[in-house]
Amino acid sequence: MKVLISDNLSTRGVEILKKAGLEVEFRSKTTPEEIEKMIGDYDALIIRSATKVTAGLLEKATKLKVIGRAGSGLDNVDTPAATKKGVVVMNTPGGNTVTTAEHTIGMIFACARMIPQAYASMKAGKWEKKKFEGVELFDKTLGIVGLGAIGGVVANRCAALGMKVLAFDPFISTEKAKQLGIELADLETLYKRSDFITLHTPKTKETANLINKDTIAKMKDGVRIINCARGGIVNEQDLYEALKSGKVAAAAFDVFEKEPPENHPLLTLDNFIATPHLGASTKEAQENVATAVAEQIVDYLIAGTVRNAVNVPSVPADQLPTLSPYIHLAERMGLFTGQIIDGGLTQVTVEYSGEVSNLKLEPITLAAIKGLLTPTLQENVNYVNAPLIAKDRGIEVKVSRSADTHEYTSLLTIRVKAGARDLSVS
Repeated sequence: MKVLISDNLSTRGVEILKKAGLEVEFRSKTTPEEIEKMIGDYDALIIRSATKVTAGLLEKATKLKVIGRAGSGLDNVDTPAATKKGVVVMNTPGGNTVTTAEHTIGMIFACARMIPQAYASMKAGKWEKKKFEGVELFDKTLGIVGLGAIGGVVANRCAALGMKVLAFDPFISTEKAKQLGIELADLETLYKRSDFITLHTPKTKETANLINKDTIAKMKDGVRIINCARGGIVNEQDLYEALKSGKVAAAAFDVFEKEPPENHPLLTLDNFIATPHLGASTKEAQENVATAVAEQIVDYLIAGTVRNAVNVPSVPADQLPTLSPYIHLAERMGLFTGQIIDGGLTQVTVEYSGEVSNLKLEPITLAAIKGLLTPTLQENVNYVNAPLIAKDRGIEVKVSRSADTHEYTSLLTIRVKAGARDLSVS
């Protein structure tokens, strides 16, 4: 079987593929047109962020069985089109969590002490000590929007620096926040109290342009804003005006709505710091994701084992016809429930009664949790990370099964505790 690698990948990953007996073609500088011409010969495609896997490309991929993303983001993959074609889409969640969090913390320091600007000044032969007076991080308030894996690491490290940490995340329970030493707050409070604001949320319909002239107006004068998450969460024109006026003292971005940002006005400002999407760019992270994606591709092509797939739960092939209707139903029930709760979710119980209780329940439960979390977290939730997201946010997941349904052959019920409300959907 043949594997095409169309983006840069650590040699460690290539070695794993070859050792398993797979034929590997490494073409990291191939144009989209060239990929379309050659993709029909390959069983697997490994990518990073550069290659765009479109519906048109997938139409030409007549033999393709699996796409492996070395990294977590799948903005460049048409996952619904892949699913329609029966192509498994995998990513490598967690491989760059620490790396991205550390880059964020570096940007926080850069904002506080104007390190890049001072360096540029010295390179120009100047000694402008008074010009670059900064601020301490100690005893400052950090507002984190999105307390997932990366946001959690940032919170932990910054708390150790003596910062007071506020966080907004609808799916973090109060108990979990207390364990982390974090104070939960709504966005209005976070904007009002934070000296630094860092964003760690996916770009969704709800979070697009989340930071704009109206929300900036609610922030402290002299606030500093950091974005190492996704471009488009911040309205870049509104930020430009706020940086010029001094309302925002400084900002540091690793991501932009359009990359690379050509002739961007933000890059003309002395109080704006930018890096070219380096969040996952460390030797360790590159090796982690390369190793993970290669091992997952080998497992799938050689043994048929599915790991970290975002468009299909791990289900034995012989059980899929029986389980599919329940998986679909559970996800739809979760989606409905997720839209009628207001956050503060602390507990989910999935109850199985009757004949369904005798089936393999794990993929059905995963589908229910995925559906429940999706209305708030959108495309960032999949069959792989749904239980991890729930655990990270202190949401207790329970499963109950019973042979008795009284009036039904099979009965599926989702019960949730959210704030002061108890809800159930059957």
